[in-house]
Amino acid sequence: MAKNNVLKQKSFDFSVRIVNLYKFLKKEHNEFVLSQQIISSGTAIGALIREAEHAESLKDFLHKLNIGLKEANESKYWLDLLFAINYQ
Repeated sequence: MAKNNVLKQKSFDFSVRIVNLYKFLKKEHNEFVLSQQIISSGTAIGALIREAEHAESLKDFLHKLNIGLKEANESKYWLDLLFAINYQ
């Protein structure tokens, strides 16, 4: 039986929340630019973690996870901006 991968599960759950935020921003606020930014960076995190699972080398594995970390940082920026301009 495989161990649970907490990072994989949390990044997937985060992606689901980001997709729901994207749909909310488009439907309730007719917001298209910021919603595109947050869905791109927010869903990339989990995709990069999945890619890292099948990395070709340790260097490739670390590279993919580092890009995921950058995407997480970018996502935090967009979430902070949305909060600051009252898209709640």
